[in-house]
Amino acid sequence: MQSQDDPTPRLTAPWGAPEPSGNALSRRSAFKLAMGAAGLAAAGTAAPAAQAAPDPRKAAPKRYGMKKSINLWAFPYPDRMNLRECLQLAKDAGFDGIELNYDLESDLSPKAGPRDFQKIRKMADDIGIAISGLCSFLFWPYPLTSNDPTERARGMELAGLMTEAAHHLGTENLLVVPGAVHMPWREDHDPTPNDICDQRAREAIGKLLPNAEKLKVHLNMENIFFNGYLLSPGEMIRFVDRFNSEHIHVHFDTGNIMLFQFPEHWIRILGNRIRNVHLKEFTKKGTDHSLESFRPLLDGTTNWPTVIEAFDEIGYDGYLTFEYFHPYPHYPEALIYQTADSLNRMLGREV
Repeated sequence: MQSQDDPTPRLTAPWGAPEPSGNALSRRSAFKLAMGAAGLAAAGTAAPAAQAAPDPRKAAPKRYGMKKSINLWAFPYPDRMNLRECLQLAKDAGFDGIELNYDLESDLSPKAGPRDFQKIRKMADDIGIAISGLCSFLFWPYPLTSNDPTERARGMELAGLMTEAAHHLGTENLLVVPGAVHMPWREDHDPTPNDICDQRAREAIGKLLPNAEKLKVHLNMENIFFNGYLLSPGEMIRFVDRFNSEHIHVHFDTGNIMLFQFPEHWIRILGNRIRNVHLKEFTKKGTDHSLESFRPLLDGTTNWPTVIEAFDEIGYDGYLTFEYFHPYPHYPEALIYQTADSLNRMLGREV
């Protein structure tokens, strides 16, 4: 028995107490311990160890099945990185997919044809990353509901080209901005009355739909809020459902409604109409309501655990695409890896 004056603890193993020998183990005791440990190892049994419970401060304690994606706007393309380098960086950082952007000058533009898009698709396949969708800023200079018929016509032409591009890129998702009452970032924009905006938007999507169905491309309507159109989930539902088509869905953006509303509310109401998702972080702490209000992921006021759980509740297991408009001027790959790490934590993946 250990005396009360001797504070040295005695080692007790699961297979029995060793024989004491002063303040140390005897050779016989040490041999018994070693043999016991070897026996457990030979039997494929480890000594019992306490398993740490998930720590919600570090990552979601539950693993979610959604896929990680990132928009090309987060990369310094095409000024400092070419498209292959961007795709490879996204793959190296651990993304499942990347969303590409259609414009007037780059690899993805009216200057490119089916073979060019097919080459991009093959390049992505070779790298091992999916193209999660196609989107564009061109819906702003050429809105489908503009009061200027020339702008409307050009917008319809470009939307048709985007549908073709999405098909040849091998993605089924095309983000569409169906209309705009107003665009505060365009000083030359003539506001379109709400009822006329709605009428023109319905006509435009109706004209784009037959070819989209033929090419098996889904036209996913994005909620914007800043454009004064489709300002509630009910309005979005009525717009989408009136087409009664398996190729008209919602591209839900978490950040675009954060100024006055909450994404977790929209998600549960829209349900399975959501086919693709933009994750945009937004902070309600500032007073600047421009693009500068959007932040790197987790650096804002979005309740991400609640948002991700809402997606899980409606059975969404598609892409969560981080959208950000300001590539880092120095070490731009840091933003990509930082975002991948944030998504891992949000989705309960190993970190």
